[in-house]
Amino acid sequence: MNFLSHYYFDRHTSNCYHVLGTVLPDLLKNADKSIILHPEKHHYPDGDTHHIYNGWLKHLEIDRHFHNSDFFKTHSHQLKLELREVISGSPVKPFFLGHIAIELILDSLLLTTGRVKADDFYDHLSSCDHQSINEFLAVSGMTEPEVFSRFFDKFRTERYLHTYADASKVAYALKRICMRIWPSPFTPEQEAAMTNVIINYRNKTSETFMEVFDEIERALV
Repeated sequence: MNFLSHYYFDRHTSNCYHVLGTVLPDLLKNADKSIILHPEKHHYPDGDTHHIYNGWLKHLEIDRHFHNSDFFKTHSHQLKLELREVISGSPVKPFFLGHIAIELILDSLLLTTGRVKADDFYDHLSSCDHQSINEFLAVSGMTEPEVFSRFFDKFRTERYLHTYADASKVAYALKRICMRIWPSPFTPEQEAAMTNVIINYRNKTSETFMEVFDEIERALV
C-alpha cells in the first residue's frame, strides 16, 4: 500500500511518530533504494523511537494482509493486462506497473472520497523532529541518517500527495516511480494511453475499493 492507504488505518491517532513509522519503510526506499534496515533486530526504549517502531511493525502487517488479499491479486493482475496493451516496447515490466498502479489508485480514491485528508497526514509528519528520527535510524543501523533527513524535509514541504486527487496525476506519479529504475520509461503517446487506463480503472473501482480496507481492518483486530 502507498502512503495515504497506510495512514488510513491510523488516521485517528494523535501520535505523530506512530504515523511516521507506518510509512517510514516506503519513505526510506524513496530516499535511497539501497537503504535496508531491520528494526526488529534492535531494541527501542519507551518514547518516540518506540512509537516509530510500533508503526513500522504495523506497516509490515498491513502490507502482508494487502498483498495476500484477493482484491490486490485481482486488480493488480487486471491492471497489468490493461497497461501491457498500451506500453508495447517500453522497458517497464507490466506486472510492476499493475502492482504500483492499484496502490496509487487507492490513495487517489481515499482522497477524493474524503476518507483521509492529505493535510492531516502531512501535519503529523511535520510534527516529528529530526532528533528522534535520527535516533531511531541510528539504532536501526543507518550510518548516514542525513541522507534521509534531506529527502524527508523535501517530502513534507512539497506535499505532492495532494495531486493524487487528480486521476491524471496518478499516471504521472506512476511514471516518476518507474524513472527511478528506467530513465526514459514511456513515450508521450504511452503516457497519454496510461492516463486513460488509470482514469477508467479508478472510476470502475470507486464503488468497491473500500472492501480491501474493511478486510484488512478486520484482520488487524
